[in-house]
Amino acid sequence: MSDSLKTLLIIGFLIVILWNLGAGLYYMLVDKGKTKRTVNSLTWRIGLSIALILIIVLSIYMGWIEPHGVGRKPGG
Repeated sequence: MSDSLKTLLIIGFLIVILWNLGAGLYYMLVDKGKTKRTVNSLTWRIGLSIALILIIVLSIYMGWIEPHGVGRKPGG
């Protein structure tokens, strides 16, 4: 899998997670607790966040991506 495809997959997940977060906020303001759309939206957000974390952990374990320190000097 190419690096750009991996990046697009992660960014796609993040966009969908933010979309569900925004939808949850919108439903909370509009529905005022009359429906379960807020709970469903936030449940999807949590599920997608957990899935993204598991995908990243699996990718590191399988060697598909390599973690690196942000702002670390080489050899330090």
